[in-house]
Amino acid sequence: MKLAEQFIAALTQLETAGNSQPMVALFADNCEIGNVVAPDPVAGIPRAREFWRHYRDTFVEVRSRFRNQIVSDNRIALEWITEGKSKQGNQVTYEGVSILETDGKHITRFYAYFDAGKLGQQMSGETDVKAIEKVR
Repeated sequence: MKLAEQFIAALTQLETAGNSQPMVALFADNCEIGNVVAPDPVAGIPRAREFWRHYRDTFVEVRSRFRNQIVSDNRIALEWITEGKSKQGNQVTYEGVSILETDGKHITRFYAYFDAGKLGQQMSGETDVKAIEKVR
């Protein structure tokens, strides 16, 4: 439970102050990180730092709230909703689940699942109608 709370606190610090260090400090040296937008996981602390900086730099402002935490010995599932504003000035709201694997002290693997298509539309300001017309 402690690592889940530390992750949430570190994400809050990253989102509000842009400080990635508390987040990066939670990861093991040989960690793997990925999500549905970057499905090939990156490995190691330097790449973890890049991953989290890129996440924060995607938004002008961003804030995540957590609905559920499921914690076992070496696994954590966090259900969340994230709201913010894209660099293009568009309001963004998306939700998903992050799975964290741990060694008990550090996160060894992180993967986030969410609707990347919906997020992409919101980031660009493209409505569903525009997306349908684009396909035609």
